[in-house]
Amino acid sequence: MGCCVSKREDSKSTRAARWKSTGIVAMRDSRLKVFPNEVLDLNGSVRTLDLTHNKLVDIPEAITKLNNIQRMILTDNLIERLPVNMGQLQSIKVLSLDSNRLTSLPDEFGLLVRLEKLSIAENFLGSLPETLGSLRNLVLLNVSKNKLKSFPESIGSCFSLEELQANDNSIDGLPLSICNLINLKSLSLNNNKVSQMPQNLLTDCRALQNISLHDNPISMDQFQQMEGFQEFETRRKKKFDKQIDSNVMMGSAGLDEGIDL
Repeated sequence: MGCCVSKREDSKSTRAARWKSTGIVAMRDSRLKVFPNEVLDLNGSVRTLDLTHNKLVDIPEAITKLNNIQRMILTDNLIERLPVNMGQLQSIKVLSLDSNRLTSLPDEFGLLVRLEKLSIAENFLGSLPETLGSLRNLVLLNVSKNKLKSFPESIGSCFSLEELQANDNSIDGLPLSICNLINLKSLSLNNNKVSQMPQNLLTDCRALQNISLHDNPISMDQFQQMEGFQEFETRRKKKFDKQIDSNVMMGSAGLDEGIDL
């Protein structure tokens, strides 16, 4: 029996050494119910952490020990809340919290100023904090399948944002500040309650190539009457033609033509 215990300890020691050497901790499908202390003990050695498909309920405040972490994947758990001090993870660039049980994000979330990709789809978020606007390096934001009714006005300060996915919510309109997102290329709002768009959206967001508004009250006529529609159409068709030239197929639905009402 002592031999078996020794082997287990040796295995854990070997695993920890590997994690420390590579900076990558992967514990998918490990049936974890609490955040593993052996990971926290690695402190600044961790660069990537993947705890997908476990049974974690929360993230401990000691998460700040991982002060050099850049990618944290916590998809498909049972996480109900985030610690307030999570904003101290100043090196994080990619954060995935899809398929959890979050009902809100702390205001301190806006301190994650290096964040580039944030995905929190399939949760129970009723709103997003105003501090979201502090995420000036955010390129991708996915908040699909939540309970959102609107975006904070501050989203217009996420100047690097290129892709915004907010399908399957209860959003009835967009703040005027969204017209400040001059780098926005793709906007997806399928299955919401959007009845109209900000009038300057197509003229101010000159990088916009794709808008998806399937299953919303807004009509194609309304959209076509917006100022800047022809310029948007030109960009959309240029993107579509490039996809054809490159033979890029977008799944069983065929090529993505860039607009869906």
